[in-house]
Amino acid sequence: MQWDNYPDQYFATTTAAAIGTGLANTDNIISSQGGATGSYAAGICADYSVTDGGVTYDDWYLPSEDELNQLYINRAEIGGFASNYFWSSTESSTPSARVQHLDGGNKSSLSKAGTWYLRAVRTF
Repeated sequence: MQWDNYPDQYFATTTAAAIGTGLANTDNIISSQGGATGSYAAGICADYSVTDGGVTYDDWYLPSEDELNQLYINRAEIGGFASNYFWSSTESSTPSARVQHLDGGNKSSLSKAGTWYLRAVRTF
């Protein structure tokens, strides 16, 4: 999945990395895309919903860099991660965003035009 909805449209509005900032980052990404959700990382996470026991959970978002790192730290308990890089909602510069390899823990900044994995989260 690409990080943003429009190729070569760069913005730097979601630089927050701390735990608790992923939802605001996701909202800012979606707002900068003209409110469109859909086929890009933040939009897919925001569109995601799960119904369990008759309760629908639809408050998912693309995690910030530090939230993504918590997934890595707790990967054995969570499970289900591909051995690849996953997007965070944290931008490192206008053309790139932060990613983390959820198998080896490596962090990097990669082009938003690249395609990487994503994992939607809810507030934790």
